[in-house]
Amino acid sequence: GKHWTVNEVRALIRIWSDKNIQQQLEGAVRNKRIFEQVAARLQKFGIDRDWKQCRTKYKNLKHEYKSVRSAQDSGNTSKSMKFFNELDAILGHCTIEQASKSDN
Repeated sequence: GKHWTVNEVRALIRIWSDKNIQQQLEGAVRNKRIFEQVAARLQKFGIDRDWKQCRTKYKNLKHEYKSVRSAQDSGNTSKSMKFFNELDAILGHCTIEQASKSDN
């Protein structure tokens, strides 16, 4: 499919960072309906992506984030990705490190 622009990815991440969307994604196995919502919200930004494209991009970003994250956890700081900080804000909450920080 058509390559995602930086603005498109930012918009996708902005929607994904919505607590409501996150909760739905965490509990869902069949998530077509959620990605249909995501696609509909992207359209409001003037971005034309179908739910499959959104789901694929989401999965790819998540996968890339996890591999960068585990590389960093094992001391390899050379590995990085464009939207790491944005994704860390969304996905980082489920790591042990973060959990112990919030206890203090």
